[in-house]
Amino acid sequence: MTRISTLLAASALALALAGCASMSSRMPGGVAEKNGALVGPNGMTLYTFDRDPAGGGKSVCNGPCAKNWPPLLAGSDTPTGEFSVVERDDGAKQLAYKGKPLYYWVKDTQPGERTGDGVNQVWRTAKP
Repeated sequence: MTRISTLLAASALALALAGCASMSSRMPGGVAEKNGALVGPNGMTLYTFDRDPAGGGKSVCNGPCAKNWPPLLAGSDTPTGEFSVVERDDGAKQLAYKGKPLYYWVKDTQPGERTGDGVNQVWRTAKP
């Protein structure tokens, strides 16, 4: 009976530690990794725009572009690690990954879709 108790205690400890590890790797803005891509809090695929200069501190996709490629607006989370915030032309704050602002694609209608990857050879699925 002692051996079973020891195994149960060890299993419980392992689960608790695994939970702590996943909490520490939480990404800001509700961003998560799913099937090799970054997704927003709604589970929809996120994209980067080749014309946004990495580390440039701003988005060049504004006006009509932003209607098709809505920005992932930064929430109240403080960005950590490879995440940062860029300011948009309208003054809104947008979440960026590795210096590249993050966007959704209006033609993705369900979580997991990646129909924006490669559009006009300048849109890319954001990958961790």
